[in-house]
Amino acid sequence: MRALTWQGKRDVRVDTVPDPRIEDPTDIIVRITSTGICGSDLHLYEVLGPYLDPGDILGHEPMGIVEAVGPQVTSLAPGDRVVVPFNISCGHCYMCDRGLHSQCETTQVRERGMGAALFGYTKLYGQVPGGQAELLRVPFGDSLPIKVPHGPADDRFVYLSDVLPTAWQAVEYAAIPPGGSVTVLGLGPIGAMAARVARHRGAGVVVGVDFVPARLSRAAADGVQCLDLRRLGKEIGDAIRDLTDAVIDAVGMEAHGAPVAKAAHGAVGMLPDRLAERLMDRAGLDRLAALRTAIDVVRRGGTISVSGVYGGAADPLPMLTMFDKQIQLRMGQANVKRWVDEILPLLTDEDPLGVDGFATHHLPLEEGPQAYKTFQDKEDGMIKTLLVP
Repeated sequence: MRALTWQGKRDVRVDTVPDPRIEDPTDIIVRITSTGICGSDLHLYEVLGPYLDPGDILGHEPMGIVEAVGPQVTSLAPGDRVVVPFNISCGHCYMCDRGLHSQCETTQVRERGMGAALFGYTKLYGQVPGGQAELLRVPFGDSLPIKVPHGPADDRFVYLSDVLPTAWQAVEYAAIPPGGSVTVLGLGPIGAMAARVARHRGAGVVVGVDFVPARLSRAAADGVQCLDLRRLGKEIGDAIRDLTDAVIDAVGMEAHGAPVAKAAHGAVGMLPDRLAERLMDRAGLDRLAALRTAIDVVRRGGTISVSGVYGGAADPLPMLTMFDKQIQLRMGQANVKRWVDEILPLLTDEDPLGVDGFATHHLPLEEGPQAYKTFQDKEDGMIKTLLVP
C-alpha cells in the first residue's frame, strides 16, 4: 500500500509499504477514504524527530470502509463505514468507563510513562502505524471505531476522529458560564472549531486571536470577534482581560516567540536520537507564548482550557500569577469516545457546526509532503487539509 512516512526533520514522503494484516482476533482493517493533517502532525514534522524512526507512518484523523474483520468482531462487517478515533482505547477498563479514553489502562505506554497509545504519533505513544495511508489496522473492532451511515461526503464525519471531540472537550473544560465570554488563542483547525462549538453551546461572546489573515477572516465570517496579534502584541491582555471568563489555548508548542526555546528546539534536532530523547524527557522547554498569554488575559477567577499540545518536561510557569488570580486550569488529550454521543446528532444536513465546508483543501495522498510544507508555512490559505488515498 501507499503511505505517508516520516524520514527526518521536515522530510515526509509517500512510500510503498507492506499492507497491514489482522494480528488480533478483535482487529479490523479499514481502507482509508479520507485522512486529515492535524496541527499536531507539524510537531512531528518539526521538533519531535527524536521520538520517530524513518519509515514511521503518520496520521491520526482517518475514516474509511471496513475491508476485513477479525474472528471475534461482531458489531462490524466488511463494507461498513467507520471513523477511527485518534486515541487507541479499549472501551471497558477503569479509565474508559470514566470517560477518560486518553488514559486507557489497556493501551497506556507504560515504558514511557505516558497515557493511551495514539495512531501515528511517535514512540511516546506506542509508535503505532498511522492513518495517512491506504489501509489501517484498527484494534478493538467492537468498541473503538465509530460506525457512521453511508451517503454524506466524508467531510460530514471525518472530524469525529479528532477535531470535533478535541474542540468539544476544550469548550467543556473551559466551563464558560451561560451567556459568558471565551477567548480562543489560535484559529487553526482546533481553535476555529472550538469557536464554533462555543457559539453553538451558548457563549455570549467569542473572541479569536491569531496573526494569520486567512484564519482571522474565516473566523470573523463565523461571527467571532477577531483580534490580530500582529497589531496588538503585548497589549492583547489590556484589550480583553475584563471581558474574558475563559480562555482556550488552541496553540500549544507551535506558539511564536520565546527565541531561547526556539533555539533549543533547533539544537535538540541536531543531536543523536538517544541523547535528544534524554534531553527532551528531562529538560525539554516549550515556547510558552500562548499559555502565558492565556494566563494574562483571563479574568480573575476564570478558567483556562488547554487543547494545544505541549511537549516540554521543564516548562516554567508564572505560579504566583496563577495562584493570585485563582485561575482554574484544565487540559489533556481529547477523550474522543466520551463526546461522540453528544456530537453525532449535530452532523446532519442542517450542519450547525459547519463541518461540510470546514476543509480548505482536499488533496490526493501523493501530494501529502507538499501539503505538510504548505501547512507549516501557513501559505495558500491552508487551514484544514484532507488527504484522499
